[in-house]
Amino acid sequence: MSLLILPCAFLLDLLLGDPRWLPHPVVLMGKCISGSEKVLRRLFPKTPAGELAAGLVLTLALPCGVFAGAAGILWAAGRVSPWLSFALSVFWSFQCLAARDLKKESMAVYRELKGKDLASARRAVGRIVGRDTDALTHEGVIRAAVETVAENFSDGVAAPMLFLLFGGAPLGLAYKAVNTMDSMVGYRNDRYLYFGRAAARLDDAVNFLPARLSAFLMVTAAFLTRLDGKNAFYIWRRDRQNHKSPNSAQTEAACAGALRVRLAGDAWYFGKLVPKPYIGDDLRPVEAEDIPRANRLMMASSWLCLGLCLLAGAGARLLAALI
Repeated sequence: MSLLILPCAFLLDLLLGDPRWLPHPVVLMGKCISGSEKVLRRLFPKTPAGELAAGLVLTLALPCGVFAGAAGILWAAGRVSPWLSFALSVFWSFQCLAARDLKKESMAVYRELKGKDLASARRAVGRIVGRDTDALTHEGVIRAAVETVAENFSDGVAAPMLFLLFGGAPLGLAYKAVNTMDSMVGYRNDRYLYFGRAAARLDDAVNFLPARLSAFLMVTAAFLTRLDGKNAFYIWRRDRQNHKSPNSAQTEAACAGALRVRLAGDAWYFGKLVPKPYIGDDLRPVEAEDIPRANRLMMASSWLCLGLCLLAGAGARLLAALI
């Protein structure tokens, strides 16, 4: 039954995405992070060392608590019925994945661009990126959407699949807790420079291998989807470190190479211009059609990742049976 959890979860994600009416564990995690931050800031000294310590407590407590809570609930469900435990595992695993929502939100940007409504396209891309979008040009909106599809394939699809493979729903949810902490407090601004440092470092660590596997999958998928696989590998090798994060440029570089466009560059965050290196070569101008192309690449990579996980899981179980 455990081998069926991941494919069932992936198919549910493709069918349902993230229904707004359905309670989502990430929402609860976000509330826990916000509440814990207020408490910890009161308890610890308002000094760099105090904020570092407070952030470390949050960084350790939330993922461990999520893992223990989910494992305990699944154990209790299993005592009632193995099928109840299986269903709950599939449900939580499905909520760890975001392939359909990533495609849905980025394609909403594409539709606004095709309708020649730049203001609406800026608002649409603003729902899926962290940068300021009010002044983005037509090309800037396209780049932002493509970069988001590429980067979030790793932490929204491939990385959760890997953690679900190795630790089931509890480890998958713990990963989402780390990811959510980084998205909420892992900023290098005045408020979170110290408090969010441990969360950002942990996010970098847990995504180190998944990001590189994701880039490999994207390069492979580029060949399968008739994009430029050779250039995807070349740009990945050359530009995979062109980001302050050790992980973010991995898939962005592979995607930029596959599409034969240039991504990244300077961007505005919270009213401040942040210098960023370019990723890829400006072999042709970006166009709105690059958004569905990036999604085609992302979905092909997702299927490859699922197949790889199933092969690894089946191989591990066969090896265990032989031993």
